[in-house]
Formats: sequence, structure tokens, C-alpha cells
Amino acid sequence: MSDPVDRIIDSAKDGKSILKDRSVLHFTHIPNTIFHRDAEQEKVTQSLLPILKHAKPSNLLIYGKPGTGKTLVVKKVISKIQERVDQSEFPTKLIYTNAKNESTTTGLLISAGRQLGLDEKELPMTGLATGEVFKRLLDCIDKNNLNVIFVIDEIDYLAQLIARSHKDTMYQLTRANERLGRGSLALVGISNDLKFKEMLDARVISGLSEEEVVFANYDVDQLAKILDERIGEAFMPDSVEPQALSLCAAMAAKMHGDARRAIDLIRVAGEIAEREQADKVTARHVRDASQKIEENKEETALKSYPLHEKLVILAVMRAGGSSTGEIYTSYKNLCKATAQDPLSQRRVTQMLNEVEVSGLIDGRIVHQGMHGRTKKYKLTIPTETVKRAFKDDLSLEDVI
Repeated sequence: MSDPVDRIIDSAKDGKSILKDRSVLHFTHIPNTIFHRDAEQEKVTQSLLPILKHAKPSNLLIYGKPGTGKTLVVKKVISKIQERVDQSEFPTKLIYTNAKNESTTTGLLISAGRQLGLDEKELPMTGLATGEVFKRLLDCIDKNNLNVIFVIDEIDYLAQLIARSHKDTMYQLTRANERLGRGSLALVGISNDLKFKEMLDARVISGLSEEEVVFANYDVDQLAKILDERIGEAFMPDSVEPQALSLCAAMAAKMHGDARRAIDLIRVAGEIAEREQADKVTARHVRDASQKIEENKEETALKSYPLHEKLVILAVMRAGGSSTGEIYTSYKNLCKATAQDPLSQRRVTQMLNEVEVSGLIDGRIVHQGMHGRTKKYKLTIPTETVKRAFKDDLSLEDVI
């Protein structure tokens, strides 16, 4: 009986490969041509152009649904600008952070500081208040007379962090130049949420939205063109059926024109086809890929939640179909089992509403006759998905 590992390796080694360059299908890939985004590239470039003329650009806010090319365009523009400023004597620094990758505002600022060259000694990971971290960033900019373009991707997550911590980090960022004697700081915010500014203080809005660019959704024909270009670079010739390409484009068009979704679909479909040693990627492979991505997306979302929101989700799982009060009781029991201080019922109710927006739980108003109305929650995903997502969290090992 052959070893299963050897069998898979031998099959992959000897079998036909239909993928020739997987990196083209990765979200970090920046193509030479960004289709259907000429106008947006021009607007972003014009907004940042003053840096080439030794002047501070305006703060810029970029809106658009996920997968509409926002980050792609910004990264391309700043890389092109960086090539030019590297050839000049004007001390310019372009730094990029993604707020979704940080759990605190301090962590985001430290990430920016590392790109400015501040090491662990100058800017330690722990022990400093947010205000002190920000001061050291400004001191670095001032001391080196730097002109910084600070790109914050998914800035709506930063707004949520600020709302939870009650810090005024966003206001400080938009007013940084008032504290600088030399150098400058221009802010570029990229947001998936068109209502993002509703979370901000009016003072922040006036400083942040000096210029705005809105990215429209891709339609199905535009998505098909983007896919066709990527497939030509990533796959062997004639290894993707036209129906598979069309299905990917149609599925992504339904997801508000998400090009990243379309590219992920064809990548995963290609991997599935290759594992089956199929000659071509078919529509069936695309449908299988869609199901697999959906499962992975839910687990990724669950893993990203802070501890207390994970406890709230577990409370919903344990008290499925129960009211807010019953869920809060379950949550307090989970806190006791994990040695955590429980949050207030009001805060837990807020968390339930926030998780409900993600679609992982569902809340429905139930009429109880003379007892009025109550809201009851239940999971919209399998309990096994929750258990898989949380199994590596050591804080939860006694309650999974």
C-alpha cells in the first residue's frame, strides 16, 4: 500500500500543471495595466503631485467597495512617485499601513514608526502611551525634515478602534502639521465604508476630506476583462474554459463588482482542478471554489475578533435562539470559566449588534404578547466552523 504523502507528491510532480505563475493571482500583485481605472489613477496622482514640487499634498480620502481597485491604484501611484523622489534631494517618505492588521491605534502608529526607521529602542512595542508614540513620530519627521505621505488602508477600522478607546488619534493625524516645525505629514485614507465619515468628529472630517476620490463598482464585462488578463499571465494556454471565466465574473459582479473576489475564485478553482489533474478549469471547479472560499472567509472573520467578542459569539452558540438577557447570562458564565472580568450588558448588546452586521449571527424581533417584544439571536454558520476558528485560542481552550 503506497504512502498517501508520497502518492500526492508523485502525482503533483508527474502530473500536468495548468498554473504557471500563481503570484499573478495574489492580492499583492500590481499589474502593469490597471483596467478601467484611468480616471481614478489621474485623480490620485494629481492629489499627491505637490510632493514632487517640494510642497505638502492635501489629505486625501478614497472610498469604494472591497475589490474596486483602491489599494491597487494607491500602491501603484505611490511607487511611481517614490521612484521620482528617490532621484531628488527633497527628503520624502511614503509609508503604508493597514488598520485591519492592527488591534490598537498605538500598534498602527508603531508600524508607521518602523517604516520611518525608528527601532525598538527608540519606539518600543510596549510601555508607551499613544500620545507619546505619536510625539516620537513627529519628532522623527521634524528632526529629519521629512515630508511623509502616510497611507492608512481600511481606515474605517481605525475609526472603530478610536471609538472604542476614546482616543483622538485621527484628529492628531489631521492636525500634525500644526505641531511640526520642519517637514510635513499628509494623510491618505482608504475606506470600504461609504458611510465611514459618520463615525468621525466634525473637526476630523474638515481636516481629512480635503480631497476625495470615489471608486465605482466594476460591472460584469469589466470583471471579465480583468480576469482574462490575469488568466493569460497565470495559467497555461487554453487551460481555463470560457464558461469558467464568465461564471467567475458573474459571481463577483453580484458581490458589488469585487475584482479581488473574481481573482480569488479563479485561483482556487485552478488549484482544485490541478489537484484533480484536470486538463482545464471548468464551471464546476468555480462553484467548488466559491463554497471553499466562503467557509474560509467565515473562519478568518471569527479569528479576527477580540476575546470578549469571541465570548459573545460562543454565548450565542450555547444559548441559540435566546434573548439578549439569556445570552448575557451565558456570556458571564463563559467569562468566569476563562477568568475574564465581564463587560456590562449594554456593551455586550452593542457587540451583538456589531457581530450581527457581519452576518455571522442573526437577530430577530419576537413579539411576546402582553410581555412586549424581545430580540433573539442565533448563529447563521455551523457550530463546527466556530469551534475550528477558536480552537487555537488558548484563552478559550476550556470552553470550546
